[in-house]
Amino acid sequence: MAPTSAACAEPGRDCPLCPRLHSFIALWRAREPDWFNAPVPTFEAAGGNETVRFLIVGLAPGLRGANRTGRPFTGDYAGDLLYSTLSRFGFSRGEFKARPDDGVQLIETALTNAVRCVPPENKPVGAEINTCRNFLTPTIQRFPNLRAILTLGTIAHQSTVRALGQRVAAYPFAHRAAQDVGTIRLFSSYHCSRYNTNTGRLTEEMFVSVFKDVRDFLDSD
Repeated sequence: MAPTSAACAEPGRDCPLCPRLHSFIALWRAREPDWFNAPVPTFEAAGGNETVRFLIVGLAPGLRGANRTGRPFTGDYAGDLLYSTLSRFGFSRGEFKARPDDGVQLIETALTNAVRCVPPENKPVGAEINTCRNFLTPTIQRFPNLRAILTLGTIAHQSTVRALGQRVAAYPFAHRAAQDVGTIRLFSSYHCSRYNTNTGRLTEEMFVSVFKDVRDFLDSD
């Protein structure tokens, strides 16, 4: 898998490819001019692309989370659970304070979303998911030593499978599943959203178990 430049993998700040999302961001730029309000770029490992062995793919930026702060999973509950788990298993260092300037650094890990722009009601439509795969695919390709991907939720999982050039039916989503796609092991989990944790669909113990699986795999690789 040849490395791909970061420029190909990230949409521009005023990306117009999804008119509904572009308009929604424009609305929030007018309402909250101090927010990030743009496609949220991938958060990369401190050591650069070649050090990344583990990629986490979420759904899309949260309105008052990453859309506000400009860093994936930063500023809402999902980030609190994710970053604490990353730290627990040695995938990050520094104290997470839900701000992009908190100094947290990723170790051999990168965070991204299947859809880079915040969607209304946190629900991207099929055309938007498909269009944004034009960025997800080269994002995966830019990490030449990637060995594990964790997808959070069904949409992220299916888009990642397609970005890897595979059929969704051959790699169905299931919580705590692990499937080999070429040289990459594809892990999946329910999304760490407040809704999922409040309803009990995903407990902290369940989430931690997935990360233990990833850690064990990478340590034995």
